[in-house]
Amino acid sequence: MQTIVTRITVIAWVGLWCFAAQAQDDSERELSAEDQKALVEMRTFWESLDRRTGVVPLGDDLAKLDVPDDFYFLDAEDTERVLVAWGNPPGQDNIGMLFPAKYTPFDEGTWAVTISYEDDGHVSDSDASGIDYAQLLNEMRSDIRAGNSERESDGYPSIELVGWAEPPRYDASSRKLYWAKELRFGDSDDSTLNYEIRALGRTGVLSMTFVADAAQLGEINRRRETVLGMAEFNPGNRYEDFDSNIDEVAAYGIGALIAGKVAAKAGLLAGGLLLLKKFGVLLVLGLAALGRKVKSLFAGGARA
Repeated sequence: MQTIVTRITVIAWVGLWCFAAQAQDDSERELSAEDQKALVEMRTFWESLDRRTGVVPLGDDLAKLDVPDDFYFLDAEDTERVLVAWGNPPGQDNIGMLFPAKYTPFDEGTWAVTISYEDDGHVSDSDASGIDYAQLLNEMRSDIRAGNSERESDGYPSIELVGWAEPPRYDASSRKLYWAKELRFGDSDDSTLNYEIRALGRTGVLSMTFVADAAQLGEINRRRETVLGMAEFNPGNRYEDFDSNIDEVAAYGIGALIAGKVAAKAGLLAGGLLLLKKFGVLLVLGLAALGRKVKSLFAGGARA
């Protein structure tokens, strides 16, 4: 994949360091040496991320992502690092991740889009019009509750599916499926938003999941079409390129895509692909005690 260095790196960090240096001068008596060391580790983590813009190939000539300057793309390795730092289990098997350029993963108000591909065969959309979404929601809640004991034994918070933040809808002309779940992790009072988009291809499904706070639904809705417009299957891999003589058909349909039953094939818990978005990097780096004063050093995200 091409690496394109954007103004995210140079301009933002010049401005950030000027601000951070002044803030540190003003508050050095309030920050312990341990906290200051942790802040350096946090900055090092950010600088180590390989942020990309422009045309990014996905898979083996599968699709491409055209990333504009107001976003940046992280590859699979950096995506794993960020998601684990946020408090998610490892092994999510993503192709990559998108962030708005104005945010770093450390910003409390940040959101992101994970990208993955399920190469399970051609997904028929024949069941799309007959799905009872209320019943499906109840089944999903049961599946998630059933998996919580194993999650907790592995050291991860339980999950509650609060409900649809946006009920599912399928666009038969574009072969794209949209829905959003409101989730609550552990004993948190705050809800997490997982806004899902599935683009059906010839032999699989391109998945794009917005990971955000529930309160950011309006912002996600405003940026949804922009994000979706970045991804495009290459000729030969589009839904209409399906050849029933040679291509396999998936063992599931639209309803299973929404319910997350696909996860079962990988031996994951039902609901195991639900993603937590929290300021987990602070906890990993030992910065939780610094509070908003240190978080403000990263205010404004990746751009000055």
